[in-house]
Amino acid sequence: MKEDNRNVSKPKWKRIFEKKWFFPAVYLSVAALMLAGVLWYQNLNNQIPEATDDTGPQVDNARDNLADFDQDSDPVVNQAEVLKLPVTEEAQTEIATKFYDYNNSAEEQEQALVLYDNKYYQSKGIDIASTTDKTFPVVASLSGEVTDVREDPMLGNVVEMKHENGITTHYASLDDVQVKAGDEVTQGEELGLAGENTFSQASGIHVHFEIRKDDQAVDPEKFINQSVADIKVTDEQDEKVSTDDEATTEDASSTQTDDSSQSPAEEANDQNTDVKDEESSTEERESSRATTNT
Repeated sequence: MKEDNRNVSKPKWKRIFEKKWFFPAVYLSVAALMLAGVLWYQNLNNQIPEATDDTGPQVDNARDNLADFDQDSDPVVNQAEVLKLPVTEEAQTEIATKFYDYNNSAEEQEQALVLYDNKYYQSKGIDIASTTDKTFPVVASLSGEVTDVREDPMLGNVVEMKHENGITTHYASLDDVQVKAGDEVTQGEELGLAGENTFSQASGIHVHFEIRKDDQAVDPEKFINQSVADIKVTDEQDEKVSTDDEATTEDASSTQTDDSSQSPAEEANDQNTDVKDEESSTEERESSRATTNT
């Protein structure tokens, strides 16, 4: 019986346990796994501070970028500013005198002439008049700097402002001026009240408003609700301006000639005097002949 039991084969896993190398191999495997775990944990701790250090500059850079964006936002706002009429929406006004444009119709050109001292002048801006014979606030059409405040004998109180892109605005016929030279004024801020002047008496209570691009007058009505960058002077207008300057010089010279000449009534009186002188001289000659014959 004992011999039979000896011949019975043992299970394979029991035979593995009986091997001398089994337990040392198990110990080495466990030790290797533990060592690998320790190394992995150390590497993980070393990587966390590096990630933290990198996060700080990224956040700072993001804040710097946001600050740069905020600084760049101001010019964008200024570029988006559009031209407005120099009156509030509540004011009851109308355009009494238009800008003289050579391309306009004859009727529109007639509405752009100003009669002063029995002479007609081409309007370089527009007259915005009150429809109720009451004064109204005059406000800045654009944000900018006040460059001049003066009292003109013909135009009344005048306020001039400069803006971006070589744009200047001019406000005349003002009362109770609220600004002075050097003031920074925002769009819609009150400059004064509409008044009267001697040059545009027909407009009554009004403000004379001009826009100039590089010292050349442009039609304000064409650029209302448009960006400052859109205000331009056409080549055709440049030619018309130069032609008009030459015509103005010729008119001035002809006016001086006309002023030195006599009026039609005086010329008529002089002609009658000459006729009388000729008649008297003829009578004297005839009388002298009669005396000689006698």
